[in-house]
Amino acid sequence: MTRTKVNLPKYAKPLFKPARYKAIHGGRGSAKSHTFANLVSILHAQDPNRKTVGIREIQKSIKLSVRQLIVDKIIENNFQDLFDIQDQQIKSKRGKGIIIFQGMQNHTADSIKSLEGFDCAWVEEAQTMSQRSLDLLRPTIRKPNSELWFSWNPNKDTDAVDAFLRCDKPPESLIIIEANYNDNPWLPDVLRKEMEYDRSRDIDKYRHVWLGAYNLNSESRVFKNWRVEEFETPKDAFFKFGADWGFAVDPTVLIRCYLEGRTLFVDYEAYQVGCEIIDTPELFLTIPESEKWPIVADSARPETVSHLRKHGFPKIQPAIKGKGSLEDGVEFLKSFDIVVHPRCQHTIDELTNYSYKVDPDTEQVTSVLEDKHNHVIDALRYACEGARRLKRRPANLPRRVQGGYDPWGM
Repeated sequence: MTRTKVNLPKYAKPLFKPARYKAIHGGRGSAKSHTFANLVSILHAQDPNRKTVGIREIQKSIKLSVRQLIVDKIIENNFQDLFDIQDQQIKSKRGKGIIIFQGMQNHTADSIKSLEGFDCAWVEEAQTMSQRSLDLLRPTIRKPNSELWFSWNPNKDTDAVDAFLRCDKPPESLIIIEANYNDNPWLPDVLRKEMEYDRSRDIDKYRHVWLGAYNLNSESRVFKNWRVEEFETPKDAFFKFGADWGFAVDPTVLIRCYLEGRTLFVDYEAYQVGCEIIDTPELFLTIPESEKWPIVADSARPETVSHLRKHGFPKIQPAIKGKGSLEDGVEFLKSFDIVVHPRCQHTIDELTNYSYKVDPDTEQVTSVLEDKHNHVIDALRYACEGARRLKRRPANLPRRVQGGYDPWGM
């Protein structure tokens, strides 16, 4: 039978190297399962005595297994003459090789010993695998040079597979690959349209489903009023700049934004961890026109504000803080539709992750803001401080104040 060229994405190349653990995690449309199924068909075609078990945490019927996906790859690759494809298993016609499919929920410490002679166990939908199942499987697949494969769409960082393979100290013999829809050259148009729909309407769903980000507690998320979108900044835009100062492990941040009606556009960010005070002017200059416009900065570092004034940023002023200014500033930002340019990745990250605290005992979302994932958010609050205070300004207050600086942004 004539063989055809096997189609594999570029990210699959490292998977042909030997390793005890091989893992692909990421979002929908990345061809993770197709890649491992293809690899199963290729390796079994090469070695007629190879034994593989396809595993799910729960498998109530063979229809819920990866059997059909492997069969499809065997057919695509024109390997049908090498295999005896049966209802419950796939056997090699040239040797003792076999591919079977099992659910971990059916196994006990004794029953799983039947897999001891297998060369490979592929765990699909590995995010659902329990710690018990992982602890049973790992020592069972013990044949010399045997491998454990995992493919999954991440859900939580506490899931057993993530805690094992994506921790600070993962196993030494590990090949782990992150793959998303943009790594799949054969992404169907129907999936691309679904992705674009989610990206335009629900950024957190997009990041979880399509980019493989961990699933956030949607009720605890502070900002749901935003999206990522490319846009052209108008030449006559009235810019607002906000700055937050970093320390040893925190970033120094500058944000540029502007308002159009009830929409807040964020088009540039500068972000650097461990930025020395003498290097801050250079960092700020990476944003166009930053030296020409007023900047409202965190008042906690007056020496930094003074340094910036003397080194090219004469219009920088400290923010006016006070009781409730954090909560008021956040609520003010929530009153707009926020549009973020794709180049502002740190802004995207913080708008995604900024959350209210959750009571660890009751799992109820509180009204208290978490003090993390907030450096860009703080800069954005400061940038909009003038507009927020103008909204609350008494009618008889003069528009200008002594010294020429107007904290209300007029």
